[in-house]
Amino acid sequence: MKFKVEVWLKESVEDPEGIAVEKALKLLGFDEVKEVRVGKVYSIVVEKGDEKIIQDMCEKLLTNPVIHKYKIYKEE
Repeated sequence: MKFKVEVWLKESVEDPEGIAVEKALKLLGFDEVKEVRVGKVYSIVVEKGDEKIIQDMCEKLLTNPVIHKYKIYKEE
């Protein structure tokens, strides 16, 4: 089974990388940009298991529950 996991900083956590990208875009003339948030995407293939095992991976390694939020997608 193949899964995709998106990991983002929570809205209450400042995103320094996103702020830097936003500033750079504005310097390049993209004045319409209001906010940029940067996240990570993991593609995980498991031989057996379900979304629960992916959730365990997120909670044990891929995220810090204090600052991150995540979403799991099952891919075909």
